[in-house]
Amino acid sequence: MARVKSVVPETVREGGYAILNAEDDRVYKMKEDLDCNVAFFSMDENNPRIKKHCKDGGYAVVYENGYVTILKGTWKIRVLKVTDIPITFDGKASHNIMNTLPAVLAAYLFRDISIEDIRTGLSTFVPSPALTPGRLNMFEFRKCKFLADFAHNPAGLELLGDFVNKMDGSPKVGIISGTGDRRDEDIRELGRLSSKYFDEIIIRCDKNLRGRTAEEIVNLLVEGINEAKTKEIPVEIIYKEEDAILYAYNNAKPGTLITIMCDVVSEALDFIKNLKATEDAKLVK
Repeated sequence: MARVKSVVPETVREGGYAILNAEDDRVYKMKEDLDCNVAFFSMDENNPRIKKHCKDGGYAVVYENGYVTILKGTWKIRVLKVTDIPITFDGKASHNIMNTLPAVLAAYLFRDISIEDIRTGLSTFVPSPALTPGRLNMFEFRKCKFLADFAHNPAGLELLGDFVNKMDGSPKVGIISGTGDRRDEDIRELGRLSSKYFDEIIIRCDKNLRGRTAEEIVNLLVEGINEAKTKEIPVEIIYKEEDAILYAYNNAKPGTLITIMCDVVSEALDFIKNLKATEDAKLVK
């Protein structure tokens, strides 16, 4: 997979910049096959690869002392505090801090974009179902909150779970699923991770089962949940996504945070928005 993804930096024109993750060994190694300039990013300002690269006169961007900071040689530009960047959710969404880093450096290296323009862009890009569909979309209901995200593999769920753990709201309910064309172990891992991050779990199935039966996917998720849980976690199995959302809504306790790993993002968001509109209409009456 890393070899396939390396095609992208290999297409950078001569004189341009490929911006690589200095924390990932496979990505960092891509620099060896590139004919363009290379810059790096890292969540660790003391990353030795970053330090060496900057000492040699190269560009980098890091998460430093609460800021997105551009580095070269011995100088630095603190671009913006992450708590002032809406997409980081007050700094709680660490994966969106990481996503911000290469975007900032790419804009800066473009030359025609000023630091002030970059700051303006960062501070005014507000995550929402319209701008970032399926990526940390939050909905406020009377008794609960819904968080919708397209996490569909263990790495994505781990990042989502880390964010959920930093959010207010209890109990934390997860509406999860497994993707049929993944390995058995990957699907079990989704169950294991879910038992780590959620107090209650609802298992649903995707519309496209990708070569497996719904029962196979559910059984693997349940195996993972049972392997990892250190506490009693209520588990409901509701195959249809809309039914799972409605069940979570109808059974939510005051203060509940419901997280759903979306299947068809547009359909899930529309259903939640319609549920919200129905609730608001009842409150007005």
